[in-house]
Amino acid sequence: MSDFETFKEIQKQMKAYQLVLGIASWDSNTEAPKDAFPYRSEMLSIISGEHFSLMTSEKYKKTINSLMEQLDDLNNQQQREIKKAKKSLDKIDKIPKSEYVEYSRLVNMAQRVWEEAKEKDDFEKFKPYLEKIIKYQKKMVRYREDTDNPYNVLLDDFEEGMTMEKYDAFFDKVKTELVPFVQEILAAKGEENDAFIHKKYPKDKQKMFVEYLLDVFDYNLDRGLLKESVHPFTWNTHSKDVRLTVRYMENFVFSSIFAAIHELGHAIYEQQVDEMFDMTNLKSGASMGIHESQSRFYENVIGRSYEFWSVHYTKLKNTFPDQLKNVSLDDFHRGINRVEESFIRVEADELTYPLHILIRYEIERAIFNDDVSVDDLPELWNKKMKEYLNIDVDKPSNGILQDVHWSGGAFGYFPTYALGSAYAAQIYYTIKEELDFEELIEQDKIKKINEWLKEKIHCFGSSLTPEEIIKKVTGEPFNPDYYIRYLKEKYTDLYLN
Repeated sequence: MSDFETFKEIQKQMKAYQLVLGIASWDSNTEAPKDAFPYRSEMLSIISGEHFSLMTSEKYKKTINSLMEQLDDLNNQQQREIKKAKKSLDKIDKIPKSEYVEYSRLVNMAQRVWEEAKEKDDFEKFKPYLEKIIKYQKKMVRYREDTDNPYNVLLDDFEEGMTMEKYDAFFDKVKTELVPFVQEILAAKGEENDAFIHKKYPKDKQKMFVEYLLDVFDYNLDRGLLKESVHPFTWNTHSKDVRLTVRYMENFVFSSIFAAIHELGHAIYEQQVDEMFDMTNLKSGASMGIHESQSRFYENVIGRSYEFWSVHYTKLKNTFPDQLKNVSLDDFHRGINRVEESFIRVEADELTYPLHILIRYEIERAIFNDDVSVDDLPELWNKKMKEYLNIDVDKPSNGILQDVHWSGGAFGYFPTYALGSAYAAQIYYTIKEELDFEELIEQDKIKKINEWLKEKIHCFGSSLTPEEIIKKVTGEPFNPDYYIRYLKEKYTDLYLN
């Protein structure tokens, strides 16, 4: 058996563990009973330990290192597989198994504790878990690399090639260009017919409309599934098993509608990855930034457009005739794009959204590069909310406890949301040159847009780097000016013209 055949065989075994752990994680987020978690956490830590042993076995390390010396003999796809495998191996190879298992047990419990803490507005309940997670993250970075900039290591985990230097330049542009523009838009707001937004929309009818959206966006239910969770997310193991969740809030129907469209962006991406990658480590999206570009593209560029609702507003109005009785399409479109200072990131408007991400980016930098104490995080969070959004945070669930990411140790993830939005804008200006984009939306032909995205982005999985994909699609490197242009054009038209 050749080294590459040995590599593929071990990778297949890894995928078996990943499937089991993934299904358990899906169940934890959707259906598992509350009291099951201590036992589940213990059992899953054992499976995680076995998975770790396989990933760090001498046989696997020897095979990877040998293949790294044989790269010139491999084709481009094989080279990419081996380089990604080597990077993943280096990420965990120096971590003691006992610590890896303990960390796995910790995050399996932490998410449930976070849910309870959020529900009860009790940061103190979650704080010990957050302290331990951050301590583990810092230790694991030291195992991997001797660096004065640990946050760079975490950023690269979610967006290959991204550094603080690059993100700083991006967010500096956001601060310089968008913060004054947001204030200008807020000052220009007049009286709006948006009382319909917070009327009561029964959960069962919301679910009916979300199921209608699955069909509109051509989500393949033979390869997918819709469930509920506290925090919406998309999960997959390969292109034929891609699931998404939403949450239904009866006093805020947009939460389920736009969360569904957002997660459909992720899910359609994964369903459209070429099946040839299913049994490889290239089977998923290129990066979280590229992934977020797709979810934000579907949610905002398509889902909040006038053209989209010119087709589907009648369906929504028929679903909620009392709530939308006197609401015109123009008022509805303005309502779903209204700009306001708001507490919650996932419910923020498109214009203020990057400021929510800026806040989290600066806090994570402070945690890992400045050693800010967990005790100080609520105050730091509240201070930055005031600085960038002019909001006084009233309770932890509207502040430090609102996001699930830190309970899973996903530090470095947040910046990809803003980066993904900027990628999406650059892709938007390209797709408009090649397709009758707005016309396709008006004709309810989103499938044609899916096909374009599949050909240009989705089919490649992670066989290309984020930089390669953006250059391949748009003909130039990443350029945040498109993002600023997109937001200013859209909101000038909505509020200043």
